[in-house]
Amino acid sequence: MLTAFLACVMLSFGLGATSAWAEGEALQGTLTNNGAPVAGVKIKAFTQDGAPAGEDTSDEQGKWSIPVTGPGTYRVDLDLTSLPSGVGLTNNRPSLTPTVADGQARNVLFPLGPAGTSIGGGNQPGTKDSGPSTFDRFADLLYSGLHFSLIIALAALGISLIFGTTGLTNFAHGEMVTLGGLVTFLFNVTIGMPLVLSGIISVVIGAALGYFQDRAFWGWLRKRRTNLVTMMIISIGLSLLVRYVFLYFFGGESRNFADYNAQAGVQYGPFLIAPKNLIADAVALVVLAAVSFALVGTRLGKATRAVADNPALAAASGINVDRIIRLVWTIGGGLAALSGVILGAFQGVGFQMGFQILLLIFAAVTLGGFGTAWGALLGSLVIGLFIQISTLWIPTELKSVGALAVLIVILLFRPQGILGRRARIG
Repeated sequence: MLTAFLACVMLSFGLGATSAWAEGEALQGTLTNNGAPVAGVKIKAFTQDGAPAGEDTSDEQGKWSIPVTGPGTYRVDLDLTSLPSGVGLTNNRPSLTPTVADGQARNVLFPLGPAGTSIGGGNQPGTKDSGPSTFDRFADLLYSGLHFSLIIALAALGISLIFGTTGLTNFAHGEMVTLGGLVTFLFNVTIGMPLVLSGIISVVIGAALGYFQDRAFWGWLRKRRTNLVTMMIISIGLSLLVRYVFLYFFGGESRNFADYNAQAGVQYGPFLIAPKNLIADAVALVVLAAVSFALVGTRLGKATRAVADNPALAAASGINVDRIIRLVWTIGGGLAALSGVILGAFQGVGFQMGFQILLLIFAAVTLGGFGTAWGALLGSLVIGLFIQISTLWIPTELKSVGALAVLIVILLFRPQGILGRRARIG
């Protein structure tokens, strides 16, 4: 209830109620040459099996948009012969393979510049494009998998710490991820603050909300000796409530942050990476490393591990168990909010962005071993990479199913997870 109330207050500040249903998936972009819009350029989209998905021509502002039939991976081709005289594609990659999420309008960027300034090989105007090579697709998917793994890992680490210290499987954790993206959108787009500052504010609010929801809600339930199954069911109801509060105030469509939205990729060997994604990766790695080090090398970290191992013995040793649990909820809320900020910059902001990856977060935690921080990180890496790279062989719509199938197979041979410990039951 506390989460829902605070979400209402924050989202109602500058965000009126909007349509409650998604506007649909689309591919879109803006073509510019040194800041000047480029009109009259033809763009075509194809499904994974090569069927035409739509086409458009850039308008006077250089904008183009192609509605698609649903989420998935598409091939987007820029017709080099339609480029104006003296304008060329600077990275010689006229075909890209973006993945569109549910309800997302995915931005696709083709960097243009003076003709003859292209880097590396590639198709030239007047030649037929056969699409990206398998190696190019593999390189793109490999990096996307690593990037997505870090996003999952931030949320998975928080949920693993909460489970380890309280035993609670918190289904409302996905809404904390969503909250991070929506609060950042509120400050960045509605109020007009820089994205970096908006993201920092979002993480602080997420951490504060993690603290106060345990102090006012989950801690109260623990004092009443509410059993864990009942608390898990309460978390499911809380998740549904907050999600539809988000839907009411934010609407069902996917939106983008105001800053770094149309950022061209930079070629690093076989990888084409937008600088914003590299910065986000660096931030995620630093945060994950800092939290992991704190768990191993600080007194609070040792106290946290003691509470996770045996709360009664930790309390008898003089450790304030409630204080440690509250600290864990604070860290978990901040990590989830940061995950939402990076996810929003990666694929746009929507009211169910956290719910859409919640199952993958649980899969990562379960695969690595419930309650183990290192297991959550390792499980996230396996899940993120498999989901993206598997689309080379299976339809995009089935990529999550494939990841869960791998999870089942591994757990058949190691039920406690990769880094989990065997436990005697009964």
